Amino acid sequence: MGLTKQYLAYKPVSSFNIIASARANISFVTISNATGRYVVVAAAEKVLVWDLRIGEKVAEFCRDKQEVTFLRTSPDQKHLAVGYSDGLVELFSVETKQSVCSFASHRSAVSALNFDLLGLKLVSGGLDNDLVVSDVVEQSGRCRLTGHTAPITQCCFMQRFQDVVVSSSKDTQIKFWNIETQCCFKTIVDHRTEVWGIVLMRNDDFLVCGTADTQLSVYKITPITDATVPVVVASEQPESESTVSPFRCTAAGSIQRAGHGRTINLVADANGQVLGCHGTDRQIELFLFCSPEESMKKLTKRMKKLDTNKQSGEESANRQLALTDEIKRLTSIPTPEKVKSFDLLLGSRNELRICCTFVKNFVQLFSLDLNVKKDAEPETLYALQKQGHPSEARTVAFSSDSLAIASGSAESLKLWSRASQTVLRTVDTGGYVVSTCFVPGDRHVLVGLKTGQLLVVDVVPGEVIECIEAHEKELWSIVLTPDKHGCVSGGGDTTVKFWSFELIAASGGQDAAKVLSLLHKNTLKLEETVLSVRISQNGKYIAVALLDTTVKIFFMDSLKFYLSLYGHKLPVVTMDISYDSTLIITGSADRTIKIWGMDFGDCHRSLLAHDNTVTAVQFIPNTHMFFSCAKDGKLKQWDADSFQKIITLPGHLGEAHALAISPNGKYVVSCGSDRTLRLFHRTEEPLVLQDVQEEEREELENATLATGEESTVPGLPGLKLPSKKTIGSEKGAENILECLEVSKQYEEEGGKGPLPPLMFAYSATNTDDFLLTVLSRIRASDLEESLLLLPFNAVCELLERVPKLTTERKDQTELICKVVLFLFRVHQKPIVNNQVLLPVIQKIVQTLQAAVGELRDMVGTNFHAAQMLQRELEENDGCVLFRDATKQRIQRDRRRKRREASKRKLLQIVK
Repeated sequence: MGLTKQYLAYKPVSSFNIIASARANISFVTISNATGRYVVVAAAEKVLVWDLRIGEKVAEFCRDKQEVTFLRTSPDQKHLAVGYSDGLVELFSVETKQSVCSFASHRSAVSALNFDLLGLKLVSGGLDNDLVVSDVVEQSGRCRLTGHTAPITQCCFMQRFQDVVVSSSKDTQIKFWNIETQCCFKTIVDHRTEVWGIVLMRNDDFLVCGTADTQLSVYKITPITDATVPVVVASEQPESESTVSPFRCTAAGSIQRAGHGRTINLVADANGQVLGCHGTDRQIELFLFCSPEESMKKLTKRMKKLDTNKQSGEESANRQLALTDEIKRLTSIPTPEKVKSFDLLLGSRNELRICCTFVKNFVQLFSLDLNVKKDAEPETLYALQKQGHPSEARTVAFSSDSLAIASGSAESLKLWSRASQTVLRTVDTGGYVVSTCFVPGDRHVLVGLKTGQLLVVDVVPGEVIECIEAHEKELWSIVLTPDKHGCVSGGGDTTVKFWSFELIAASGGQDAAKVLSLLHKNTLKLEETVLSVRISQNGKYIAVALLDTTVKIFFMDSLKFYLSLYGHKLPVVTMDISYDSTLIITGSADRTIKIWGMDFGDCHRSLLAHDNTVTAVQFIPNTHMFFSCAKDGKLKQWDADSFQKIITLPGHLGEAHALAISPNGKYVVSCGSDRTLRLFHRTEEPLVLQDVQEEEREELENATLATGEESTVPGLPGLKLPSKKTIGSEKGAENILECLEVSKQYEEEGGKGPLPPLMFAYSATNTDDFLLTVLSRIRASDLEESLLLLPFNAVCELLERVPKLTTERKDQTELICKVVLFLFRVHQKPIVNNQVLLPVIQKIVQTLQAAVGELRDMVGTNFHAAQMLQRELEENDGCVLFRDATKQRIQRDRRRKRREASKRKLLQIVK
């Protein structure tokens, strides 16, 4: 066997530049008992926790390459639910930063998430028009609620009424669902436009919803009790509603917003006292829902103003509360940009904190003191702005020592530390940056703007020291000359200009320090717009890519025409020349990369490299290998000698705009439309092309389900499981079938002899342990889908093993019950019609009932024994084990110390 060429693998290091994604929401999170200081945001496929006080990232949650679309913290602040664009909901532990469980709930992106009051249930809404209620403790789906005909915009649990979910959708409807019966018992159809958000206020007393107009609709929710049912008039309310719905929902009025455009977000604090909303303008409007006592005071005060005589005072007690008595408008918060999402937090001292994310990639925290009765001015506490570009980065470049990265966007240039991925300098360019290049010595950076200006930036002070009107149109490309004494620029004004570096005296006179400047040497005039310029390393040739799809090569010294490379169907956007000046590669908008010889201009190979426009290509220094990126978001490594693709790196979620390779060839950085800069480094791990190709083929096969997308069972067309079929569920079904087959063969041989290799791999000594191990290793959210894929003969075989499993493994009673009940529910008719299974079913019922009774008795005994031990400990030690009592004692001590400190201060002042 001949020797194969080995390549070294490039692995992702991190992604940076992004502070908060515009697609997902923002939420406060409590870490180390600090409230109002930390916020959790989405950053492309990651979830970041920012400390707003010091402006640093303190935690990171990451899953596969899927964009985060929604996130929500649990009421106890211990868990974080994250919804992704592939419909999966991941539950992370805030303390350990690890995934607790995942729910494959939706077939498209998750658009809404909410926990119940205790954090035990989670409801999620998706763009597939469905709602899924999941059990956090059981780590599996509970039910799927279908009825909306458009994407879900918001969903939440009601607090006063158990197992009731409220949802809103773009189909203009608001629905109330009962989880137990899995049906909708009430629908509000008052709106003519999409309902963009709903929120429950003041312990479910009010339901507020925002639509496409400038008004917020308010509904009053009153419970239906035995005393109120006879009062209802039949003409006003149907009699059937009192038996179906536990409450009455009536329109109470509307709130006129001061902002313009549709309502984008509706957010309430945890207690439902303060409501915040914003539209398409630059302000957040706040409303306070008064307590019933305060509302009655406002009512009596208002009635006294209308009429001060005694009779009207008596009538006022019978008057109903108006919406103006219950809702108070607070000071609006002006914002510097259009708000994308926000969250509210009301502190114990009536301090309201509002954290906002904006389209321009920054986070701001505002504070409003509600104790001030009138004209309370909002205060900006913290802002995260300098950690990233406000807009997409369009170009990147490495310094000569590979320690710094320069990136340019629509308004600024940022210099990053490659080691820590933190911002070193931010330079306001005053224009759209389209090209960057480090000057030898790494003290200066050349920046090309869309207006044609060429900026010279001094890195140390972070200032623009010179602005040169280099071109009349876009300056698309800047490249250094091989002797490092100058540079060449190409622009949209059909010219290529040659510049030399000069040190000139500053304005302080001859004794002042000299600064870098550019001296114009020569101009090459062409017929078409110049898109890219490259110079061969031997300094002999200059290649110019033109808008007419050709690449012209000229002699560097005389600027005489040498070669024309034609063959692309669309303009060449990017190109590069190898270190030995023998190869030139060109990337075009026709999705191809062509490899040419510099000697004769012959095309060695044309590669259909990407699925969209190729935006950047660059050789790895001192090799014939190169990287390419395109608008399909992918980064690929190629070998220009063998014309093979080496590896595809995990690229950007949107388009990839540019890439740069460090001079030592160890690092690659790219920028894209998802606002991230992604850094990769070369490892010492060797790559074999055949293995890489096989892995990519397996990934492609795994992306498509072998059994189809739908979960259907003959005879059960209306089966709607609270999960979707995944690769994990298919593998789980395969493992169960393989386990049953191996167990059957082993038992037919008498159960003697060496264990089968598969059973030995699962560390099982008998077939019962083997089956339970296989079932327990299937993810809880995939178990039902795995059982659904089993054929009926495998179901019968599995049920026949259940009685023995139940009696021998009572520690797995819960798992066995779950499997048996699901199989009975799905395959009820075939099981009932099968006479052979009758004695098996009788045994299952008998053994399972006994096992469940034993488990219930054991749990009850342990619970009451723990209570008794707690009482004994409290009596003996004289201490209270309740956390609430301990917290109250700590608060009392704090208040006492505060009073003592204030007294001491007063004494000092008097003295």
